[in-house]
Amino acid sequence: MTPVTRQEVIGLYRKIFRIAKKWQSASGQMEETIKEKEYIKNEAKILFQKNKHVTDPKLIKQFIEECEARIEIGLHYNIPYPRPIHLPPMGIAHKQGRTLRHQEKLRKISKPIYLKSHDEVS
Repeated sequence: MTPVTRQEVIGLYRKIFRIAKKWQSASGQMEETIKEKEYIKNEAKILFQKNKHVTDPKLIKQFIEECEARIEIGLHYNIPYPRPIHLPPMGIAHKQGRTLRHQEKLRKISKPIYLKSHDEVS
């Protein structure tokens, strides 16, 4: 990891914890706010720990983009949880001869960047 990339990752980690510190739930209830703050902290710790040994620059850049996307979506919608996608099973247009495995591959490709790591942790 280059020093610039390392600083960027550490900066994102700090940004997430600053967001968690100031977080207010949409409902305004104190117990909901506490629960969401803990979720933000735990999710960040788990994902950053899981990916701390990644050395591929392209993969690191992808994780940075995912993190930034989740931050922006969370702040915009005031929801710390990843926004689900709604694709019905076998909902991708299919041609003759496509198998279930191919459908699953297409679903994986169509998944937004902000959900890539979430499914691996959940």
